[in-house]
Amino acid sequence: MSQTTRDLYAARIASGDLHADPAQEAVLAEFDRILAGLDAKPEKRGFFRKAVVEQPKGLYLWGGVGRGKSMLMDLFVDSLSVPVRRVHFHAFMQEIQDGLHEARKAHVEDSLAPVVDRVADGLRVLAFDEMQITDIADAMIVGRLFDALMARGVVIVTTSNRVPDDLYKNGLNRQLFLPFIDLIKDRMVVHELDSPKDYRQNRLSGSRVYFTPVDAEARAAIDRIWIDLTGGGGQPLVLTIKGRKLTLPAFRNGIARASFHDICGQMLGPGDFLAIADAVKVLILENIPRLGRSNFNEAKRFVTLIDALYEAKVRLICSAADEPESLYIEGDGAFEFQRTASRLREMQDADWGKTG
Repeated sequence: MSQTTRDLYAARIASGDLHADPAQEAVLAEFDRILAGLDAKPEKRGFFRKAVVEQPKGLYLWGGVGRGKSMLMDLFVDSLSVPVRRVHFHAFMQEIQDGLHEARKAHVEDSLAPVVDRVADGLRVLAFDEMQITDIADAMIVGRLFDALMARGVVIVTTSNRVPDDLYKNGLNRQLFLPFIDLIKDRMVVHELDSPKDYRQNRLSGSRVYFTPVDAEARAAIDRIWIDLTGGGGQPLVLTIKGRKLTLPAFRNGIARASFHDICGQMLGPGDFLAIADAVKVLILENIPRLGRSNFNEAKRFVTLIDALYEAKVRLICSAADEPESLYIEGDGAFEFQRTASRLREMQDADWGKTG
C-alpha cells in the first residue's frame, strides 16, 4: 500500500485545496480499512486447508448534498492499487438492465449470471456515486446483483444522499426490496457524513448563475463553473423512465450539463423532468432561446422543467437569450410564464436551495 486515503487528504489540505473538516476526516478510517483489507495476505487456516483472504466489508457513505462524499471517493479511488471501476449508479444500472435484456433474448437460463461475470471479471472494487433507486426494475434485481458481485470478491463502496432505510421509499412492491437493505447493513459499513457545511453551495454562493446573452463570454463563464464544480470531464447519464431512455450529455458528482434542445427539444413529459430533478443536484442548462409561438411546445416543457427543479431545490445555472422577464413576451402562455420568470429570478439568489 503506497499512499492511503488519509495521506492524500492531508496532502490536499497542505496544498490549500481543502480545509480540514472533522466529519470528512472521520470517514478516512473506513476507506483505509478497506485499503488494508485489500492488501491483506492470505491467511492459512489449517494444514490441509487452502489459504483465504478475508474480504473487507464495503462502505455505504451517505449524507447531505455538497458535503464532500464524491471528493472523498475520488481520493479513495486514487489510493487504490487494485483494479477499480468508478461509475454513477444510474449509468451502472442501465448497463445491467441492457445486459439482462440481451441475456434474455439469448434464452440464458439465469440472465443475471453472464452480466455479473462480465462486470466482476478482474475487478476488486466497484465505486458508485449517488446510489438511489426509483425504478422498480432496478429495485427487483439489485439485491441479487450485489450479493453475486460480493460473492465474486468485489468490494462495493457507494455514496448516497439517503440513509439505507429510505432507499426506494414508497416504491411499488417495496417489501420485496427490503432484503437488499438488510444486505447493505450486513455486508457494508453504513457511515453518515454529518458535516454542517455544504461546500457545493458555498462555491456557488455569490457567483453569477444566469448568463445573458448567449455568447462566447457566457460559454466561457459556464465552462469555468463546470470545471470548478466537477474538475472537468464527466460522462453521459442515461435515465430510464418507463422503459424510455433520456440522456444528459455530461454528468459528474451530481452535476449535469445539457443544452435547452437536449431536454426541452425532446418529446418529454412531467415524469421525465421529475426524474431529472431526482437524479441531479445541479443542472447547467445552456442556450435557452426566446420563447413564443414558434417554439410553443418547447416553451411548455421548459416551464414544467423549471417547476420540477424548483420543487426539488435543484441548483440551476444557465445561459439564455434574454433576462427571465423578457424570454417569453408574446403568444399563448406568455402571461403564465410570468410565474416561471419569477422562479428563475428566485433561483438566482445566493441562498436559494440551501437546506438546514
